[in-house]
Amino acid sequence: MAEAVKLHVKKGDTVLVLSGKDKGKQGKIMEALPQKGKVLVEGINQVKRHTKPGGANVQGGIITKDAPLPSSKVMLVCPACKKPTRIKKAVVDGTKVRVCKKCGEQIDK
Repeated sequence: MAEAVKLHVKKGDTVLVLSGKDKGKQGKIMEALPQKGKVLVEGINQVKRHTKPGGANVQGGIITKDAPLPSSKVMLVCPACKKPTRIKKAVVDGTKVRVCKKCGEQIDK
């Protein structure tokens, strides 16, 4: 089994997609999957699944859902300066926090 990857983004962060069919789009992270090194972004990387009727899905048919993206393909958007940015770690009041490289603002409140 693959090692868990330390992700630079968390659930609830706004991110910018760097490559692929949704390049340049922004979305909110719904779920982070560190075991796979992937993130699930709201409205990004949507795929269609053909499902049979049965169980909770009585109708069946084609369902559109979000698929996970590699975390390396997304960049955090700073909530303060609204620009895509890299992060640096800093210790504030004895706890590690993420800090925006562009404006220096603390991301984790």
